[in-house]
Amino acid sequence: MNKQGTLAAERRRKTIMSVVLAVICIIYVLPVLSVVINSFKVNTYVKTDTFAMPTGEMWAGFANFIKGMTFGNYPFWSSVKYSVLITVASTALILLFTSMAAWYIARVNSFFCKVIYYLCVFSMVVPFQMVMFTLSKTADQLHLNTPWTIPIVYLGFGAGLAIFMFVGFVKSIPLEIEEAASIDGCGPVRTYFSVVLPMLKPTMISVGILEIMWVWNDFLLPYLVLDINEYRTIPIHIQYLKGSYGTVDLGATMALILLSIIPVIVFYLICQKHIIKGVAAGAVKG
Repeated sequence: MNKQGTLAAERRRKTIMSVVLAVICIIYVLPVLSVVINSFKVNTYVKTDTFAMPTGEMWAGFANFIKGMTFGNYPFWSSVKYSVLITVASTALILLFTSMAAWYIARVNSFFCKVIYYLCVFSMVVPFQMVMFTLSKTADQLHLNTPWTIPIVYLGFGAGLAIFMFVGFVKSIPLEIEEAASIDGCGPVRTYFSVVLPMLKPTMISVGILEIMWVWNDFLLPYLVLDINEYRTIPIHIQYLKGSYGTVDLGATMALILLSIIPVIVFYLICQKHIIKGVAAGAVKG
C-alpha cells in the first residue's frame, strides 16, 4: 500500500473512532441532560413529555427547586450540612491513613504487609449487601451512628481501592529520594509529610475524586447507620420527597438531584488538570 493509501486508511480509522466515541459520549450525557430539562418542568409533564424542552405551560422556572428545598419538616440545608461534613471528613481520613499505609506496605514489603495488601484488595470485591446488617449493628454498638463518627465506617470501606492505587504509585517513586531525606536527618513521619506526600498529589486528587463521588452520592450506608429522623444526607432527603399516598413530585426530585451533582462536577472540573498532569508524569517515569 502506498503512502497516500495509508494516510487515507488512517483518516478513516480516526473518523470511525471519533463517531463511536461521540455516540458513547451522547449516551452518557443523555441522563444528565434529562435531569436538567425535567428539573425546570411542571411535574405533570415530567412523565408524559420526558425529553421535551420545558417551554410554554411546561416551564416551571425555579418553583421545583424551592419546593424541593422547603418540602416536609426536615430542612434541606441540614441535609447539605451533613452531606458536606460526612464527605469531607471521610475523604480526608481515607486519603491520609491509606496513603500512609500504602507507603509502609510498598517500602517494607514483608509477608505481613503483603497479607494486609491482598486483604485490602480483596475487600473491593465483597458486596456491601453481604455485610450491611452486621455493619449496622456493629456501628450502633460502637456509637458510630452519627455524622461525626460515620467517616470511620467509610474509611474501612474506602481503604481497599485507595491502598491499591497508592501502592502502585509509591512503587514508582525512586527510593533514593527517601534515602536522601533520611541522610539529612528526616524521620519516617517527616519523610512522609515533607517528601512522599507532595509527590502523591496527583494520585491523591484521583483517589479524592472517586471517594468524594462515592460518599456524596451514597444512600444505603447512611440510611442504615444514621438516625434518619435526626440526620439526613442529600440522597436520603431526596428519597423522602413524597406526598400523600406515596406520590412523588418528580420535578422537585429532579431539581434536588441537579443541585446534588453540581458540586461534584465543579470539583472535577477544577481538579481534572492535576489528574492529566499525574497521568503524564507517570508515563514519563515509566
